[in-house]
Amino acid sequence: MSASGFTFTFKFRAASPKSVIISIFVQIDQYSLTCLKRICSLFSWQGRERRTHYSIIYMKSTDEFNTDRKERRSSSRKITVIIPTLNEEATIGGIIERSLPYADEIMVVDGHSSDRTREIARNMGAKVILDNKKGKGEAIRHSLAYVTHGIVVFIDADGSHNPEDIPKLAEPILRDEADHVSGSRLIGGSSELHGGFDECFRLMGSSFITACINWKFNVRLSESQNGFRAIRTDVIHALGLREDITTIEQEMIIKTLKKGFRMAEVPSHEHKRVAGYSKISLRKVWFRYVYALAKYLFLSN
Repeated sequence: MSASGFTFTFKFRAASPKSVIISIFVQIDQYSLTCLKRICSLFSWQGRERRTHYSIIYMKSTDEFNTDRKERRSSSRKITVIIPTLNEEATIGGIIERSLPYADEIMVVDGHSSDRTREIARNMGAKVILDNKKGKGEAIRHSLAYVTHGIVVFIDADGSHNPEDIPKLAEPILRDEADHVSGSRLIGGSSELHGGFDECFRLMGSSFITACINWKFNVRLSESQNGFRAIRTDVIHALGLREDITTIEQEMIIKTLKKGFRMAEVPSHEHKRVAGYSKISLRKVWFRYVYALAKYLFLSN
């Protein structure tokens, strides 16, 4: 029997009107699906403060996603893919090429690269803008003023993210089941978050931040730091983002939950950087992650 792709959606409804959706993409055959539907029909209970629902939602294949592009083009559900860059001439061309089948527009927001990054991006038809040299967070915030489509997908330029996973990120939003969907490396796997002390501390710090978010909002996300994500354009404008560096990723998730929007995650594998080097030094910025966590969890809207 041929296998089909499905998304398990876990929806948590708390005493407050906030709700959270967590999606996990798996491969399952038709016989197993029938058995699983029967099992899932047994799981529905009313708790004292929380009610949990289980459902199975069909996830479209990449071919079906591409077939629906004509329908998306006639609606407000077009997709802009935003790629922050800084000296990524070795990889930017491949990322743009692989993203084209799933995007209605590709925008490169460049941190004043000294190599051919902007030239390559323009030659491939991407819209190119310059940030204000303050960091990835500011670059993301700056790019929002140029977005006119209904959904924004953020993807790194270093080759660590799979552009082929863009349909998985966008689908829950297109189905009106989520407002913000993050790619999870802890579900999808990582070729980078292991092997050395730096990776160990990154994983420990990320897990701590995610645990605090889960505790605060009574949800069950697997991670909060991956930059590969999709979000409705009107929602990201409503969040009032302020961070200038990569702490913007946890800020996005915290504010999504705090403001009552629907948060989801899907598995996405993280590969090792294809070329170049990381622009982040945790030794210099770790305290900003802790400060931003406390600030947005308890002090700021």
